[in-house]
Amino acid sequence: MSKRLPRVNELIKREVSKILFREVDFPKNVLVTVTRVETSPDLRESKVWISTLPESQREGVIKILNRQIYNLQQKINKLLKMRPLPKLKFIEEKETQKAARVEELLEKIKNGK
Repeated sequence: MSKRLPRVNELIKREVSKILFREVDFPKNVLVTVTRVETSPDLRESKVWISTLPESQREGVIKILNRQIYNLQQKINKLLKMRPLPKLKFIEEKETQKAARVEELLEKIKNGK
């Protein structure tokens, strides 16, 4: 099995995170995290999962990112030295919300016994 795809995913995750931190203005008191990246086997598309705290700001953050997708794509294209260059697609991370709910339930069980 090729190690290229996991390496591409990690590279894109790292570079997108840097760009978001430096160049995108999010609302005050909002933490935005790139949780994972999945690139298609043909390297044409990369899905970038975004998590936000507080979660109530998630929809607004995704809208901000989608409005700036062209500029973000241009920056990532300049940074990556590969062909083809994957097209970025931002997706809301819902797994962290589920994990937080499981943690909350486990804590209630632990304290209840």
